[in-house]
Amino acid sequence: MVLLFDQFHLPDDIFQIVFATEQQAIVGKLLLEEFKRNDNELGKTEMSLFANRLHEGVIIEMSEDLGMVKRPKKVQVSYNKRQFYDRILTPMKSMGMVDYDMYKKKYMVSDRFNQALKTIGVMWLHEIGKK
Repeated sequence: MVLLFDQFHLPDDIFQIVFATEQQAIVGKLLLEEFKRNDNELGKTEMSLFANRLHEGVIIEMSEDLGMVKRPKKVQVSYNKRQFYDRILTPMKSMGMVDYDMYKKKYMVSDRFNQALKTIGVMWLHEIGKK
C-alpha cells in the first residue's frame, strides 16, 4: 500500500491518510471501534459477523459541516463483505495496524505500523546521510 500525504495539510484522522476514499476511512474507523469494544481482539467468527453487519448496512452518526455550525446526522454505511477483506482488513494487516495469530485464530490491534514508520524515517535519515 502506498501512503501519499502532504505534510502541511495532514488531516486529523489517520484513516484519511491510510485509505483512498472517505467510505474506506469510515469502515476502517468502525473496525477499530469494534476492536476496542472487544479488548483489541476479534476472532475469525467475530470478524465475519462484523463484515456481515457492514454488508447489510449499519447506521452511524456523523457531523454535518455547515460552516461554523456542525450538526449531527445519521448515515447508513454498507460495505461489501469481500471488499472489506480486500480493501480494509488486508491492507491494515500488511501495514502492521492489525496482526493475526494463526494459533489463537484471533485478529489483534498492533503497534507494528508505528514501528514501520519509525524504520522508514531511519532509512530516510540514512539515505540523506550518504556521500
